Amino acid sequence: MIDISIDKVAQVILLAREGRAGRAELIAFISALNEDEQAELTAIAWIGRGSFEPEDLAEAIATARTEATTPTADYLMGMPHLPENLEAGLEALGVDVGGAEEDLL
Repeated sequence: MIDISIDKVAQVILLAREGRAGRAELIAFISALNEDEQAELTAIAWIGRGSFEPEDLAEAIATARTEATTPTADYLMGMPHLPENLEAGLEALGVDVGGAEEDLL
């Protein structure tokens, strides 16, 4: 199970959808997350793009921690389809992010 707040993941999804307009805010938001939250966010995106299966969440989080060679914000900003990957990852983990996104709008 993930410990990062669904509201935080929803915020990243919404900011990522803004493209260039939300880039600075997105980088600041991700950078302000603690190390565990950043690893979980990365793991969720990996699950969403199919690099890991939902049952391998713990392994994905551990890999995100050990293989981090660039700032997480930079890494995630370079990921094509970041918002879609995060949504798909949450869905695969059985988490509905729709309500959280609506609350932030």
